[in-house]
Amino acid sequence: MYIPKFFKVNDYEEICGFVHQNSFGTLVTTKKGKPIATHLPLQFIKEEEGYCITGHMAYGNPQWRTFETVEDVLVMFQGPHAYISSSWYEQENVPTWNYQAVHIYGTAQILTEEELKQDLARLMEKYESHRANPVLWDTLSRELLERELKGIVGFKIPVREVQAAYKMSQNRNKTDYINIISRLQEEKDPNAQKIADKMSERQID
Repeated sequence: MYIPKFFKVNDYEEICGFVHQNSFGTLVTTKKGKPIATHLPLQFIKEEEGYCITGHMAYGNPQWRTFETVEDVLVMFQGPHAYISSSWYEQENVPTWNYQAVHIYGTAQILTEEELKQDLARLMEKYESHRANPVLWDTLSRELLERELKGIVGFKIPVREVQAAYKMSQNRNKTDYINIISRLQEEKDPNAQKIADKMSERQID
């Protein structure tokens, strides 16, 4: 991913938090030179030797079969994004777009059935535990779970490389930066308001 120096993020802890909050990602591999992608709920797991991404896809999805033929897979996570009008600047310029994105590279491995069960239980715990009537792994019948397991393939991607870009008008002067936040807060688009919030958290000098 092309990342100008103004927008590059190196704080691994911050990147981890971003991935946890924006965990519906895009998994990209290639088949005979053609890129293929699947959009999936993913988990970012800390292990003794580092971090890994885990997830699952339908057995009928041919992408998992490419794991054996490609050295690297790419996983992309995107946060809020918003159009930035150059009318908000002190001086004449062109419009642009603010966004947050993380790219992660690694080699994919197929999970064993037991590893897949553990990963699914962890995923359900993350998204269900706070609900009034949570649907957790142990609350579902064995028959249902065994049937559903036959229809999916689990995978794990040990993290080899991380690239993170937060394009938040860091290259603008303080007056422009504050004005952009103010104008984004006036927009009806929830994404614009989220970008304004993120920019407010990262005030520049």
